[in-house]
Amino acid sequence: MTETVRFGHGVLSRAAALVYTLLVVELLLLLTTLPGLVPLVLLARDTSNIPLYAACALPLGPAVSAALYALHHHRADLADLTPSSAFWRGYRLNALPVLRVWAPLLLWLAVVAVNLAHLDAAAVPRWWAALLVVLAVVAVLWAANLLVITSLFAFRVRDAARLASYFLVRRPAVTLGNLSVLVAAAGLTVLLSEAVLTLFGAVLVLVLLRNCRPMVGQIRTEFTA
Repeated sequence: MTETVRFGHGVLSRAAALVYTLLVVELLLLLTTLPGLVPLVLLARDTSNIPLYAACALPLGPAVSAALYALHHHRADLADLTPSSAFWRGYRLNALPVLRVWAPLLLWLAVVAVNLAHLDAAAVPRWWAALLVVLAVVAVLWAANLLVITSLFAFRVRDAARLASYFLVRRPAVTLGNLSVLVAAAGLTVLLSEAVLTLFGAVLVLVLLRNCRPMVGQIRTEFTA
């Protein structure tokens, strides 16, 4: 007996649903990061503007968190698509918890960047610069784990921070995958511009979310009731 495929459940329908969700999430990402994106694009690429770069990136944390939430709750059904509702729900739930960690992280990264930009003036050895770069990369990878955990689970911030640190080592494949996303994002920014990076924001968030599936599954199994 041939099974009847209902409207909205075929391969093309699922693909169309995903494309629609990505487009909506991309537009909402642009909207929520616009207060920082506009001055960021206008700023000259000069080391004196590093603190301003950090300030402009402040809206990015809650926006990415909301995008993770919306894409996680995506349903491959054309008849039941509400990505905008999911995005704003995630934004309301996670904005404050994310900012509690995102703001100090940006401040620390800005301090590191200023130090790296003025190595000669500071007269510090080159190995110290290499160590700062490694620490900055580890911090960003930790932040990626934290964003995913905070966006999808209702842990306290300190518990989410501990889990983010734990899974950096516990799930090396996830960490390496997130490093690839970071390299791609950095490449787009350096070779093109921050605006072009934002245009691919929803796709990068989707890649991050799918790469973190093993971590999310293990958290759900071992750390939630």
